[in-house]
Amino acid sequence: MESLAEAVKSGERRPLAKAITLVESTRPDDRAQALLLVDSVIDATGGSIRVGISGTPGVGKSTFIEALGLMLVERGLKVAVLAVDPSSSRHGGSILGDKTRMPGLAVHPLAFIRPSPSGGTLGGVARRTREAMLLCEAAGFDVVLVETVGVGQSEIAVANLTDCFVLLMAPAGGDELQGVKRGIMELADVLAVNKSDGVLLPIATATLSDYSSALKLLRPRTPFWVPQALAISAITGAGIEDLWNTVEHYRLAMVATGGWAARRADQNSTWLWDELHERVIAAFRSDPRVAAALAEAEREVRSGRRNPGTTASDIMAQFAK
Repeated sequence: MESLAEAVKSGERRPLAKAITLVESTRPDDRAQALLLVDSVIDATGGSIRVGISGTPGVGKSTFIEALGLMLVERGLKVAVLAVDPSSSRHGGSILGDKTRMPGLAVHPLAFIRPSPSGGTLGGVARRTREAMLLCEAAGFDVVLVETVGVGQSEIAVANLTDCFVLLMAPAGGDELQGVKRGIMELADVLAVNKSDGVLLPIATATLSDYSSALKLLRPRTPFWVPQALAISAITGAGIEDLWNTVEHYRLAMVATGGWAARRADQNSTWLWDELHERVIAAFRSDPRVAAALAEAEREVRSGRRNPGTTASDIMAQFAK
């Protein structure tokens, strides 16, 4: 793990891909090695801008990332893209085809694109996106873009593991009332109405007006920044530079007021509780007394003979002993 960590920190692509595969593995022996690996690179992390990019399916996330990434690498910045692809709830597979929508960025020497399956993890991100993000930082990438699966109002996990959360909206995606609904909207640091071009331009302009008004009615996520709304076109490139300038202004404002460090601290705290939750569930499922009780309890619950809530309380009482 020490030699792999050194190779990652030297910026080598193949070791970075191997390291991400290791941290994404669900095998217990691989998990132990992955923890050693992350510990070995942790001193080289924290230097990038972590940007979460979310939006509904079909809003143009991959096309937008291609346009934004190409602009950033032209400025000499190293860009890593962690693209999360939804996994099938029936057979567990994922297409992992996001690279096909980013042909120019995928072959650029300053860019690295890693598609990962969500693996059934809720919230729009993959189970080990945090570790993958740290590995990319250790490899020297200046910007880490996390593209979520197509999400709705409540899939907000990406906002808790990135520094800046960019929410893409489609023209005619909703009115002002839709914009003030609690959920993903109130966590956005930057809101962008994509596809603001061609025949959709008038509709996009109206949508931008609605969401700009809605943002004024929502309480800002942080007192140090008022969320901004912009019109962009991933196809023509219009507004992409303005959007990144807004992200930069956001970073400067947050760093100057201490909000940047506070958000990083919150990310680490959330990570801790997520890990504890996962380990407690794993310990619960592997407990022999629980395993013995669960089979019969599930049969009774499925048949309707027992209340699931009462059954869960009884099983938890056995586990607590």
